[in-house]
Amino acid sequence: MRYCLALDLKDDPVLIAQYEAHHRSIWPEVRTHLHAHGVTGMEIYRLGTRMVMLMETDDVSYDAEAMELAARSNPKIREWEELMWKFQAPTPWTPAGEKWVGMDRIFEL
Repeated sequence: MRYCLALDLKDDPVLIAQYEAHHRSIWPEVRTHLHAHGVTGMEIYRLGTRMVMLMETDDVSYDAEAMELAARSNPKIREWEELMWKFQAPTPWTPAGEKWVGMDRIFEL
C-alpha cells in the first residue's frame, strides 16, 4: 500500500538544512522501528517549506496505530520525534496535535 502525507517545515534556512542533514543519515533505531511496523519504503520531497512523504507499506504488518503506540513507548523514537518537531510545523489543514497528515489522491495515470 502507498500513502502520501504532508507536513511543513519552519521557515528558517538553517533549520531546514539541519533537518535535511538528519535525514541523510537517520538513526538506526528509526529505520528498525519503521521496518518492524511494515514500512518497506519511504521518500520525502520538499518544495520551500512544504514536504510530501511517500510511504510504501506491507499490507500484512502495517498498522499506523500500533506503530504510533510503539513509538511512544520507545525512548529513542520519542527522542527522534521531539528532535524533528524542532524543525517541523503543521500545515494549515493539520488537526491540532498531529504532524504528518494524509493527502487525497485526485489523479492517477
